[in-house]
Amino acid sequence: MEFITACREFLAEGDCKEKEPMGVHTTFQAGGPAAYYVTPPDGDTLCRVVELCKEHGLDYFVLGRGSNLLVSDSGYDGVIIDLTKYFKNMKVKGQEIIAQAGVALPVLSRMAMMHSLGGLEFAAGIPGSVGGGCVMNAGAYGGEIRHVLKHVTVLTPEGEKKTLSADALELGYRTSNILKNGYIVLSCTFHLEPREQDLILADMKYYNSQRTLKQPLDKGSAGSTFKRPEGYFAGKLIQDAGLKGYRIGQAAVSEKHAGFVVNLGGASATDIWQVCQDVRHKVKEQFGVVLEMEVKTLGTFPTGAV
Repeated sequence: MEFITACREFLAEGDCKEKEPMGVHTTFQAGGPAAYYVTPPDGDTLCRVVELCKEHGLDYFVLGRGSNLLVSDSGYDGVIIDLTKYFKNMKVKGQEIIAQAGVALPVLSRMAMMHSLGGLEFAAGIPGSVGGGCVMNAGAYGGEIRHVLKHVTVLTPEGEKKTLSADALELGYRTSNILKNGYIVLSCTFHLEPREQDLILADMKYYNSQRTLKQPLDKGSAGSTFKRPEGYFAGKLIQDAGLKGYRIGQAAVSEKHAGFVVNLGGASATDIWQVCQDVRHKVKEQFGVVLEMEVKTLGTFPTGAV
């Protein structure tokens, strides 16, 4: 209670909540409550919230659009800091777009298209945020954030705002050093190339049509559940293991694309987690390949070796 009381001294009541259900904030549509849920309106307020977390010994997690996250049924005994409510400004300067961390990647992609700037077509259907996309080096259809990212402004663990070049972030396949260094992404600058609007729009429509055709967009999921193992495709391994449709409760391997674990409606986070672990175990057993989760987890889940 001391934390929430302190927060409400400088935050509106609606920007500082207790016991907030996380199922409404994640695309898996599952998970228990966060002890505290905060939506700071700007970078200085964000810095104050982080300082308060440290003062009160509370863990914190910075949330984007919840598109790559599974929260346990018992919830998260810490502070969720959501940047998507206020950190949504964008501006175009020549061939560059500066976007705050809470901007949705499809919105960023459309902004680039409207200004005849190419390079972000691949992001048109990615359901994440600019900040999360940078943390994970989001990508699709041969494009990745690292191909167009110029630099990032972050909040350091010491409370300092720092601008880092893309080269300093060690961007790789679904990875960067941002979380390892304790940085919080505030905004990103993308350098793009002039391109005809019609061509950009055609690519965006094509990529989105492919998503609709091949992915279970009508079900709760976190996108591709597993990283692509070197030399293989996760979905094909799972399918070849006979696991399409494998189900526990309302959690299942998608019948449409085996690389997706989906919520059929009302699934518990525990069941989603268990489907993922069973898939990993059976793929390793049959093919000797250890699938690594692309989805991040928050809270307590059952342990078990794969």
